Amino acid sequence: MANKEKIEAALRECYDPEIPLNVLDLGLIYDIRLDNGDVEIDMTLTAPGCPMHSLIARDIQSKVENVEGVENVKVNVVWDPPWTPERISEEGKKVLGFNK
Repeated sequence: MANKEKIEAALRECYDPEIPLNVLDLGLIYDIRLDNGDVEIDMTLTAPGCPMHSLIARDIQSKVENVEGVENVKVNVVWDPPWTPERISEEGKKVLGFNK
């Protein structure tokens, strides 16, 4: 059965190709909703018009679809609220060298 922890583990394997940090620690994931085997994810990007949006969304969908118990995945790209660097996790800030 799918649960949020398994979904988050899959999301930690998805990266913005331009930033060496997974989408969860980068703060791009705004919401994860589970309803039995259906998963809906609201995500954003670091900037509107990012040319990688479809690639990142497809990667998220593909990896989450491989989680045991997941049947359907819908990824919504949203822009509200706008992403800011404050959304980066503490672990992500360490990886990027923000906490020196």
